[in-house]
Amino acid sequence: MENSSPRPHLFGLLAGLFLAAGLCFASILFTRTWTHLHESQVIDVTGSARKNVLSDLVIWRASFAVEDEALLGAHAKLQSDLEKVRAFLRAKGMGEFVLLPVQIREITERTKNDEDEAVSKRVGYRLTQRIEIKSADLATTTRLGTESAVLLEQGVALVSEGLEFIYTKASEAKVEMMAEATKDARARAEQIASQGGRKIKELRTARMGVVQINPLYSSATSWEGNNDTSSLEKTITTTISATFALE
Repeated sequence: MENSSPRPHLFGLLAGLFLAAGLCFASILFTRTWTHLHESQVIDVTGSARKNVLSDLVIWRASFAVEDEALLGAHAKLQSDLEKVRAFLRAKGMGEFVLLPVQIREITERTKNDEDEAVSKRVGYRLTQRIEIKSADLATTTRLGTESAVLLEQGVALVSEGLEFIYTKASEAKVEMMAEATKDARARAEQIASQGGRKIKELRTARMGVVQINPLYSSATSWEGNNDTSSLEKTITTTISATFALE
């Protein structure tokens, strides 16, 4: 009677499993070693560039208001005051401006009815006209707020609502500064690589950071990027995250 033993088959199966596991481990080890070697052949740096600029456009907004018991009466007063404002602006060389929609508000007062109950009663209307001027003449426009005081003598209270200073060439400046930031990144990479006895080969990747436009000498930052309109003089800052290959 023959006796068949499964042991040779079992040993063969185990040997195959160990061999497969060894190959997988060797593959993983090789992959990790290659990745480490690859990462050791590059260097990541951040370069930056700064540029001080002068705004070349100013936006001035102002408003004036009139009141009257009747809506038509208030409208007539508003048109009369508008002609005075037009004359003032033309005298300053600002003949072109934008009229924003007129705001109409009812004027009410608290009174009592026959039942001695407190009620609101309309006693008139208040009309407000807002204007907007965009000009490259920064010197003249920035003085309008104070010089408009002469309108008070004509019964018009022109109230300045502030100035916005814009640098219209910001897009062109960003392109130029991106190149400067890349040069700065390369210089930093070369300095770091030289400390380890290595040299820079070529640029692999570059990603532009958020552009910050701040008042002059300010270093404020935000995730969305600042875009200052409050100051005449500004500083534009941009960054580049770059990866360079090493020789």
